[in-house]
Amino acid sequence: MSKPRAQRTVPDLFLWLTEERNKYTNTPLMQRKVDGKFEGISIAEFKEQTELFAMGLAALGIHRGDKVAVIAENRPEWVYADMAILGIGAIDVPLYPSLTAGSVEFILNNSESKSVIVSNKFQLNKVLSIRENLRTVKFIIVLNEKDIIDDKQDLYSFNDVCEMGKVYKTHHPHHLTENLRLAKEHDLCTIIYTSGTTGEPKGVMLTHRNIMSNVDAALSIFSIDHNDLFLSFLPLCHIFERMAGYYTAFSCGASICYAESIETVAQDIITVHPTIITSVPRLFERIYSKVIKNVESQNNKKQKIFNWALSTGKLYMKSKKEGRVSVALNVKYKVASKLVFGKLQEKMGGRLRFFISGGAALARDLGEFFEAIGIIIVEGYGLTESSPVIAANRVDDYKFGTVGKVLPGVEIRIAADGEILARGENIMQGYYKNKKETDSVIIDGWLQTGDIGVFDNDGFLMITDRKKHLFKTTSGKYIAPTPIESLFLSNKYIDQFILIGDKRIFLSALIVPDFESLKDYAKHKNIAFSSDEDLIKKKEIIDFYDSEISKLQKKLANFERVRKFRLLHSPFTVDSGEMTPSMKYKRKVIEENYKHFIEEMYA
Repeated sequence: MSKPRAQRTVPDLFLWLTEERNKYTNTPLMQRKVDGKFEGISIAEFKEQTELFAMGLAALGIHRGDKVAVIAENRPEWVYADMAILGIGAIDVPLYPSLTAGSVEFILNNSESKSVIVSNKFQLNKVLSIRENLRTVKFIIVLNEKDIIDDKQDLYSFNDVCEMGKVYKTHHPHHLTENLRLAKEHDLCTIIYTSGTTGEPKGVMLTHRNIMSNVDAALSIFSIDHNDLFLSFLPLCHIFERMAGYYTAFSCGASICYAESIETVAQDIITVHPTIITSVPRLFERIYSKVIKNVESQNNKKQKIFNWALSTGKLYMKSKKEGRVSVALNVKYKVASKLVFGKLQEKMGGRLRFFISGGAALARDLGEFFEAIGIIIVEGYGLTESSPVIAANRVDDYKFGTVGKVLPGVEIRIAADGEILARGENIMQGYYKNKKETDSVIIDGWLQTGDIGVFDNDGFLMITDRKKHLFKTTSGKYIAPTPIESLFLSNKYIDQFILIGDKRIFLSALIVPDFESLKDYAKHKNIAFSSDEDLIKKKEIIDFYDSEISKLQKKLANFERVRKFRLLHSPFTVDSGEMTPSMKYKRKVIEENYKHFIEEMYA
């Protein structure tokens, strides 16, 4: 089932869901875990909760054009709040739950948010610690009833607001309906603050049309309908999950199941049997690592069967694309599926149709591995500023190592310096209260993406690196670090890897080991250690990584090879300020924090 009527705004989507979805399916709209079991949420419950919360916001003085911030993990209340805010014509400002109090203060003040919705006591305390500095916030809403603080003024629970909504509805019964129908496609829908690897966050202004045009385009290239079930765990405050895993899913009547947490995703997949999952490459890396680790723990016979099956799967998929699968190969693939692939597919729920990958580059080897076992990963590309998708592979037309073909309704051209420029209805209105930055990235209607790329002969777009990440060695060679870093991250003993070399004579690297795999290796080799920090100082371990690096970089050009490295005992994190909430490296921060190691390598 495709969308039966045009949905030009998110309020249009709400009206369609509550008035027409049940004509196609009676499946729960959403699922969430309660007391250890997943329970469904019907359209009727969704409508009631959203309507009462919207009326409650109106009772508290939220009007059309006001901004309301949301700091919460994925949960049905996030959806109720979003639909309620937009339903009464207000604008939502989603924030990452991992942000520091300082960043929250900046965003709430910069966006002029009139209210802030928080999920729990941790987020509440964060906001209360900066409460006196918040110039426009009039009240705070807490989603968890048990985390409310009774002696605080202007503090309400989600249920408090809904109760106010009941009263308000008796006096203004048509308030929500009237406002839903007032929504226009060019109205501002949301302000999403990009985390940024440097400087203060910038508020990306997206209209309803920006986002819904991207939804339309996605549904034109992906076959999704009311029979699909999405498993959601990426942050809804990020435009990728919000557009692809939320609005797109709802636009064709599909259901969404909210994972209990990122840690429970592997078990939740088995429990709920999703058909589509939006993810970032890190999940695939972890799944691959666990599969390989499990295989290596088996006896030689089982290892040989697995390796034979994997080779057969790769050959079958290659031959299938070329349209020349022999009878013998077809039989072999069926045997491989029965012996190996079927079991792996069951570990991913047994009904998975495909993964949608975004947020970072997907290693070609990972894509080919999952393809061989019968699960397709379709990789796309975009930015918050483009709502977000610019290009994407299709389920029946994909090429690993690329981000696919241009999305319908979007134009791309490659500038003289290799930068990707994009134009279309999905491009943002600009940065909130920041004309200077807006004018620097939108020139003559073209968004300057900051990414370097090229089209191959078949029209697939390849991203080579971020423009600002390119660096030049003292020998005059330009280096694109991302492809090199991706190469090393394919190794099961490497968890994080950052390349160093700008204005240096050679390349070096800071490496965070995958300690689970490394400890297994150390035990196998009888290498004694007392802690992670002690382990990475062992000569045998340093020599081991030196050997692994040498194997991995054989195909790299001489000037692209890593000459020296340092192993780190603690990972780069958002809390340490070394990564953005969307899990991108803050290179300048990392280089400053590990300056002593870097200088030692170049001494």
